[in-house]
Amino acid sequence: MNRVGVVLVEPRNEGNIGSVARVMKNFGFHELTLVNPCRIGGSARALSVHAWDVVEGARRVSTFEEAISRYDLRVGSTGITSTKGGEHVRTPALTPRELRDVLAARRGSTAIVLGREDRGLEKRELAECEIITKIPTSSEYTSMNISHAAAVILYELSDFQPPRIETASRFEFDLLIDHFGRMMEESGYPPHKQDKTLLMLRRIFGRSNLTRREAITLHGILRQAEWRFKKG
Repeated sequence: MNRVGVVLVEPRNEGNIGSVARVMKNFGFHELTLVNPCRIGGSARALSVHAWDVVEGARRVSTFEEAISRYDLRVGSTGITSTKGGEHVRTPALTPRELRDVLAARRGSTAIVLGREDRGLEKRELAECEIITKIPTSSEYTSMNISHAAAVILYELSDFQPPRIETASRFEFDLLIDHFGRMMEESGYPPHKQDKTLLMLRRIFGRSNLTRREAITLHGILRQAEWRFKKG
């Protein structure tokens, strides 16, 4: 099974931390990271029941960037999506079942990133996630408690099949995105479109389970184009 961890961003209710730890252990997951969490005490212990070891073993960090840096793929969970084709940060969003199918085919580590109880993940945080997931809910009430959202997502991910392909590592993935960025600058691609285009590429490659061989091939194409530009 792929290494899957859960990242809680600035949780303000210690009970939610305990509840998330409980559902993690229910479905066989143990790697929890807490970003700038609230005080953790008796309520978290009570609601974690037999998963207090997950809370005790949680990695605590002060920044979002530090929390996600150790993962090859980051999946941001959101209750808000956009129907506008030009909204790159929140679209497209996979259901947890669709997410399972994507992750089952890849190797490497994955972070399931859950946002704050009151306002979820910020746009800049979602922009750092290669995949966005949204749980289909009734239009009458779309907002879910983070422990409930974690339960739905982790349930879907708990029956992984053995990975079949070796995907590009986090380092290889970032190198490729940086290469595209340099290529856009050298080719005269409109500066005001570069950030959104790079985000779009991150999402495309994140969903496609980019392999190491594919990443190397894309680098080769970009290098050939760069050579032609310089040659004139």
